[in-house]
Parts: sequence; structure tokens; C-alpha cells
Amino acid sequence: MKGLSHFATGVALATFFPAVVHAGAAGSLLPMLGGIGGILPDTLDFKFARYFERYDVEIDPGVEPSAEAIADALVAAMRRAWERGEPQNVMAHTIRLGADLWREYAIRFDPQAGAVEVRIGPLVNTGQVPYPGTEPVGTVARREVGVPLVHTYSAEYRVNIFSGPSFRFAREGDALHVHFLDWHRRWSHSLTLAAAAGLLVGVLFGFWAGLVFALGWAGHVLEDQLGYMGSNLFWPFTKRRVPGLGLIHSGEPIPNTLTVWTSLVLILANLDRFSASPQLTGTPFLTVALGAPWLILGALYLRGKLHAAAPVAREAAAQAEVVAEAEED
Repeated sequence: MKGLSHFATGVALATFFPAVVHAGAAGSLLPMLGGIGGILPDTLDFKFARYFERYDVEIDPGVEPSAEAIADALVAAMRRAWERGEPQNVMAHTIRLGADLWREYAIRFDPQAGAVEVRIGPLVNTGQVPYPGTEPVGTVARREVGVPLVHTYSAEYRVNIFSGPSFRFAREGDALHVHFLDWHRRWSHSLTLAAAAGLLVGVLFGFWAGLVFALGWAGHVLEDQLGYMGSNLFWPFTKRRVPGLGLIHSGEPIPNTLTVWTSLVLILANLDRFSASPQLTGTPFLTVALGAPWLILGALYLRGKLHAAAPVAREAAAQAEVVAEAEED
């Protein structure tokens, strides 16, 4: 989820407590503390943790990038991680050509084939809008890694503006695991850390402050579990991220819109419910306000998911048919 979604969720959770709502009505910023707790995990990662990460390999393609060189560097790091049993942290830098001009390239991991593919893409501006006709022809490189791969995040990573993506290649059991942004959600996205932070805030500013802060933080962690990357839920007792449910990607607009809308409706309903003279309680407002967007946007979202999955399903069916025919022959 995006930061606004986490903030809205944190505030919504805080308003479920009459004491917090009454404090807010009296001028306190206590409900906002839930929102602050909601955005803090990502703030810790993107403003602090990422800058302490150390990389074994940094891929700098230069102004005239070579797909072959990028693919070779990735595969070399993956082979080292496999053969030596030592994890390799790799940063793939972006290609900046001007104040508002970048060269995009894409990295694709293919676990089924045990391969890596790199494609040099078009010129883009800082808004990630490509310039038509600027994509080089025939600049694709594919390399076999030669080991079993496990990769559960995006099928393709487009490296274009600002800071590029990083990967951690680690041999785990009988496969080489590809971890995307290994520094992200390593310790900050922890339910135990949320409880500890809430306890500290509670000691400093009172019980309700600690409670809403911890709930906002925990709400962020649980929302992120709907995605693919997952979180290290019980750090420091656990050391690895627990895979997410794989239902959404953090940047998808419809899930974020629904989250913010639902949070705003719940905030309004709770403010009314705990007021001296409720106006909405007992009316169909909550059902209509919550249900209508979920029915409309949810249907559009599921339709888009099914539409995107259809070509994959058709391809898998075609491959299965070819295999069946070969076996019959």
C-alpha cells in the first residue's frame, strides 16, 4: 500500500475508541498519532535502512548500456551465491541522460527456465513516460543461470528513474532465492516492534497514545501482507520475511483507492457514532458508502486481474496440449 493508505488506516483504527475521538474533538492530535504509526515502517526503511545497505556488486550500465553486460553481471553474482554459499547483494543503477531524460531497461527472472533476461528499453522522462521510437532494436540478452531459481515478486523489473532496484541472491536449500529489496521490511515491518514502539510511546505520552500508535504500525504490517513481498512479522525472534498472500501490488490504484475511501467512511462513522447527537447511526449510510465503491471498483479490479491472467492460462493450456500430443506420439 502507498503511504496515504497506511496513514488513513492508522487514523481510522484510532477512531474506534471513544476516548480518542473525544480527545480529538477537544483539540488533541491523538487520532493523528495512529496515522503517524501507520506510515513509520516505510519511513524507517526508505529514509534510513536503505542507506546502510552494502552491495557486493553495483551494475552501472553507462550512457550506452549493453544488455549482454548487465545479464552477465547478474548471472555471475547468482553463480557466486550458489557455488560459494555466500549471499550476494546487487544494485542495478539507473541510466540518467539529462535533467529530465533517462534510458529504461528491464530485468526479468524466469524461474521455470532458470534464466535471466535483460532488455534495453526506450528513453523516458521523470514521469516514466516513454518517448515513442526511442527503443533500440535487438537489444535483448538472455542467460541461463544453470541452477533452480525461486522468485516470487514481479515478473519484470523496469529500471528507469531515480534509484534502481536491488536484489539479494542467496542459496537456500536446493534452490537459489531471488529477494527483491532485501533491506525493505527486514525489521521495520514487525508486529513485535509495533508492540514495543507502542509501549514506549505509552510510557512517554499515556496509554491511548501508545495504543493507537501500535495499532497504526500493526495495521501497516498486516496490510502489506496482502502483497507479494511479505514482512518479517516477529523480528527480532524471526530473521526472514514471511511471504505475502500475493493479492495486490503496492502501487495498484484500485486497492489503494478502496483502502483510503473505506478509512474515510469509517472515520466519519465513528466520529458520528461517538458524538453527542449522532446523525448517521441507524441509517443506511455506512452500508451504501462502503458497499457501492467495493462493488464497482472491486468488480473492475477482478476483471482486470482475470483479463491479465487469461493469456497466461491460454499459453499454459497450449503447452499442456503440445506435451500431451507428444506423449501420445
